[in-house]
Amino acid sequence: MTMTTPAGSTEVVWGRVRQGRRTADRAMKLIATGFTFLAIFVLFWILGLLIVKGIGGLSLATFTHVTPGPGSEGGGLANAIVGSLVLTFLGIVVATPVGVLAGTYLAEYGRGSKLADLIRFINDILLSAPSILIGLFVYVILVEPFRGYSGWAGGVALGIIAIPVIVRTTEDMLRLVPGGLREAGSALGAPPSVVITSVTWRAAKSGMVTGILLALARIAGETAPLIFTALNNNSWFAWNLSGGVANLPVTIYQFASAPYENWQELAWAGSLIITVSILILSVVARRIVRGGK
Repeated sequence: MTMTTPAGSTEVVWGRVRQGRRTADRAMKLIATGFTFLAIFVLFWILGLLIVKGIGGLSLATFTHVTPGPGSEGGGLANAIVGSLVLTFLGIVVATPVGVLAGTYLAEYGRGSKLADLIRFINDILLSAPSILIGLFVYVILVEPFRGYSGWAGGVALGIIAIPVIVRTTEDMLRLVPGGLREAGSALGAPPSVVITSVTWRAAKSGMVTGILLALARIAGETAPLIFTALNNNSWFAWNLSGGVANLPVTIYQFASAPYENWQELAWAGSLIITVSILILSVVARRIVRGGK
């Protein structure tokens, strides 16, 4: 004997299933929207507080005077701003050739290679490694043996942090270049090195420059590596990088925890300067990616 289910019962069951799915979908949308607005609220809260407090500490003296000593009045962040620019530039100079060449190897020469897979794995570890560990590593190899903090050590630490960002971006951008361009260059008799420098790099240069700018934004506000390497200095930047170098991140860290009101105002001003600088770099990077549109 065969038992059949009435058609009406089947429709009722499927109707309940569809209604349950709609309810779950609405609940998921509601939860996701709620957490999105919560994240936006916290973000704008932080930015609003930073703008209000930071603008209150900005003045002409902020960009023309050196950092003040304990208990003194006034002062500025001129030496810290210049020192940060020098250290960040040094870090990018260290990271760019290493990152670009490593990314080129992974994209052009290392496809399917076990060595390339190992390099990618190590690069991913460096990409997510805490910056304080990199600072401690550079302290052991460059600060402790030479018995002193230095701007050179700070630049190397920032360079190590920037390298994995440039490697990943360079590899991804080169992989997006159509294979037909490489084949056309090879068909003209050009060796692989010429094809890479004259064809592949030119086709991917916008994305590669974007990766360098993103790495620059990544290291611009790093504090922990500089505490272990360049430390700080209350005087104007000296072109001799063998000693401590003033920089904004460490200055902000020191001034924010100090009991002096003018130090705290300068800490907020420095935080605003770094945030605006990173915002500008991010906007420029996006403009480059979109081809200036």
